[in-house]
Amino acid sequence: MGRPPELLPRVDPVVHGPATDGPLDMGQVAAFEQNGYLTVPGVFSPDEVEGLDQLLSDLVNGGDIDSDQVIREPDSAVIRSVFAFHEGYGGLADVPSDPRLAGVARQLLGSDVYIHQSRVNRKPGFRGKDFQWHSDFETWHTEDGMPRMRCLSAVVALTDNEPWNGSLLVMPGSHKWFVTCPEPTPPANHEHSLKVQEVGVPDEDSLTTLFDRHGIDQCTGTAGSVLFFDCNLMHGSSTNISPLPRRNLFMVFNSVENTIGDPFSAPQRRPEHIASRTFTPV
Repeated sequence: MGRPPELLPRVDPVVHGPATDGPLDMGQVAAFEQNGYLTVPGVFSPDEVEGLDQLLSDLVNGGDIDSDQVIREPDSAVIRSVFAFHEGYGGLADVPSDPRLAGVARQLLGSDVYIHQSRVNRKPGFRGKDFQWHSDFETWHTEDGMPRMRCLSAVVALTDNEPWNGSLLVMPGSHKWFVTCPEPTPPANHEHSLKVQEVGVPDEDSLTTLFDRHGIDQCTGTAGSVLFFDCNLMHGSSTNISPLPRRNLFMVFNSVENTIGDPFSAPQRRPEHIASRTFTPV
């Protein structure tokens, strides 16, 4: 049985470490704390982006990846995501340790960090489907056993993220509320949720309340920009009905003081390639 949904005030800090100890300036740290996200333009050069995009193409088209790590669009052969690129796929494996990414994670989380999850996210033109509104922490807490909100994501844009090609939508400030979800988690929920998420998504009344309080921002950025966002930020994205593809590298940095254990309410753990139990700092 589920339970009635609630909006609970956040009890964990958003910024855990000394705000001056890292690549971000004080204004950027303050913006992240207030809004739950921060876009930094021009982090990677055009040459770096071209190289990373080629590595992504090699990964998707190479045919040597474990089929369990590949998520396809519903009712389609189009590849939506490939998980765990940080675990040995050539040059992509080196990306999470880049100080322009890991340094920011250490600054905001106030500790060494490891990779909880990595994946390539693709939204081909005309075919890339939407992601429903959700907070990542709800899933990572429920299904992966992540104890606290001491975790963040970094998204490296390998194409321009435009308003019309399925760029991320966020509710700025929503990270300061935890939204409980009414439906219990079924066994092996990840087999369905990574294609179409139906469990672990907020009810419409809660989403309306968050919208009334916080509104919606669209996270656009040119290729080479990086979006950092808090693990509890409410976010989603629309279908890409434009001709322009959207390709991003997505990394989840978790504090080494916040390692995962047994799921808090799901009947079983998710696989290692989705929720890593290798806690070695990057």
